[in-house]
Parts: sequence; structure tokens; C-alpha cells
Amino acid sequence: MNIVCLDLEGVLVPEIWIAFSEVSGIPELRRTTRDEPDYAKLMAFRIAILKEHGLGLPQIQEVISQIDPLPGAVDFLDALREETQAVILSDTFTQFAAPLMRKLKWPALFCNELTVAPSGEITGFKMRCEQSKLTTVRALQSCGFDTVAAGDSYNDLAMIRASRAGFLFRSTDQIKADNPDLPAYETFDELLAGIRAAIRG
Repeated sequence: MNIVCLDLEGVLVPEIWIAFSEVSGIPELRRTTRDEPDYAKLMAFRIAILKEHGLGLPQIQEVISQIDPLPGAVDFLDALREETQAVILSDTFTQFAAPLMRKLKWPALFCNELTVAPSGEITGFKMRCEQSKLTTVRALQSCGFDTVAAGDSYNDLAMIRASRAGFLFRSTDQIKADNPDLPAYETFDELLAGIRAAIRG
């Protein structure tokens, strides 16, 4: 039995932190897992920047409420789920994700949790498990699933490489150059065709 594991930000929806950077006018918050492989380091940096500017969860959630899925993402998920199971494996947080899941028609999502003070200040975060994407793929495989994975960032590479088939989607030139053996797609039609070939092959 197949299951497709998809990244969220940059694949199905715009990058939340980039959107918030544009609204807040804080260019440092444009940095994402496409740029920084160490997620703990990246989040510590983000939390420090938010504290410096007196910003917290309510301001980020306001921006998220205005974010729509990437054009074609909903149709892609609909077509994919007609053929196989799919789950989103993301390093985002439950406090960010609900409005986006609603717009994507509530796909299954495994993500993490923020630690938030009563004032709305983000004080930390809790990862669901260590190396959450790779760990989840391995767990699904232990349950008898053949995994197919797609993502765009450094933190997606482990789950992509651990899967029976894996793809880069709208990734950076650097990541594509560093991983020339991985098929790299730019459109949802290409990604859907690649996944179909993998699960039917």
C-alpha cells in the first residue's frame, strides 16, 4: 500500500515566515529551511527577532488568515487523493496550520507545537519527535506502507531519500545542484505525473 508524504510550505502553500516578513517589514524573517538546514537554529533566530520587535502569535495568525494555497494545490491534492493516501509532514505548528488546512480541505497533517505565553509571545517550540519527517516516514514504512515523498527544502531531503520514490518540488537551485539524482519538478501536473508513475510502477 502506498502513502504520499508531502511538505506543506513552499509546496502547497506559500512560506508563512516569508509572508510575515513582507507584512511586518522585517527582512531577517525571510530566512527559511531552504536557507538554513538546522531547524532548531532557525527557530531560535526567529523567536529572538520576534521578541526584539515585540511581535507574537496573534500578529502571525493574522497574516496566516490571509494566505491562500498556491494556485493548483487544491486540485492537485484532490486528484492525488483519488488514487492514494496522502499525509502532510511539516515543521510548521498547530497554531499556524488550521486556517491553511481548512483551505486545503483538511488533509491529514503531522506538525509541531509552539510554546506561547499568555501575552501571545512565542517563547519556544516542541518538535513532535526528533527528525520528525524522516521518523514519520520510517514509522509508516514499519506499518507496511511504501512511501513516496516530495518537498522543497533541506529538511525534506531525509524523508525523500528514505522513500521508495522522492521528488524535489519548486526547490532552490542550490538544493537541486546538490542533489542532481532527485527528479525536480516545477508544476503540479509534473509532480502528479511523477507520483502516479511511482505508485503504479
